Amino acid sequence: MDTDLLRIFAEVAHAGSFAAVARQRNVDPSSISRQLAELERAVGARLLQRTTRSLALTEAGDAYLRRIEPLLDELDHARDLALQGAAAPSGTLRLTASVAFGQLRIVPLLGEFRLSYPGVQLDCLFTDENVDLIAQRVDLAIRKAAAVEGDLVATKLVDTRYRIVASPDYLAAAAPIAQPDDLLAHRCLLFPYPGFRSQWRFRDAAGHEVTVPVTGDLMLSTGLALRDAALAGLGPALLPDWVVDEQIAAGRLLPLLGEYRVTGTEFDTAAWLVYPSRRYLPAKVRVMIDFLKAHLSGA
Repeated sequence: MDTDLLRIFAEVAHAGSFAAVARQRNVDPSSISRQLAELERAVGARLLQRTTRSLALTEAGDAYLRRIEPLLDELDHARDLALQGAAAPSGTLRLTASVAFGQLRIVPLLGEFRLSYPGVQLDCLFTDENVDLIAQRVDLAIRKAAAVEGDLVATKLVDTRYRIVASPDYLAAAAPIAQPDDLLAHRCLLFPYPGFRSQWRFRDAAGHEVTVPVTGDLMLSTGLALRDAALAGLGPALLPDWVVDEQIAAGRLLPLLGEYRVTGTEFDTAAWLVYPSRRYLPAKVRVMIDFLKAHLSGA
């Protein structure tokens, strides 16, 4: 049996859509549908229940998927072992990260990575959406969270600390911000995630915590947009250290309430390297993990 049929079935099962897999493979959705029908004929059972609005695994399809995925992993492993024995890491590595992390922390490293591993082609997906690694065929993701849950393998890349910042011009004209409650008098720049959009949490050196409801008339969907709005003097913003440290060092942004730890969700957060749970790690993924840790973990 053609193993590509099995891979297409697994991709469709995870994506829940012929169209999504067709876009990933740059083919017509009807081609994916025909190949799935061919697989069902070969297996002798209906694997997918199709309606005009949804696509779901049948009981037989669920059992079949659980059987073939370990086999596909083993085939990939065997291929990678053969390649590792014959040559340097190679193939396409699909990497995803947030827009801000990708632009600020990943892009500046791409030239060095390419020189170090010329056989690896990079396909970088920078988005603030939480990408389904299996459905989108992602090899490695960088996720920002207190912890990573689910059936994924995760290793910490770098701790993240949040800062409240504003431009010197804004602070010269606005009411002073000397304690957390002073933010009530300001139109803050907001990020459309729970917590960040409505309340900021503070913890002092003694461990006492306070939550301040924040309001504002600008909701911006990326960290880079929030940073640029703060630079333009549009209000205080809550942003990760790696987004604003360069501007703070240059004096273009000023840190506020530095005696407090501050967050919109959890105080202890990090950027994590995340990849699908497998019994092996392809060489191209392993070298990228090692490369990012070497360049960013101590940053």
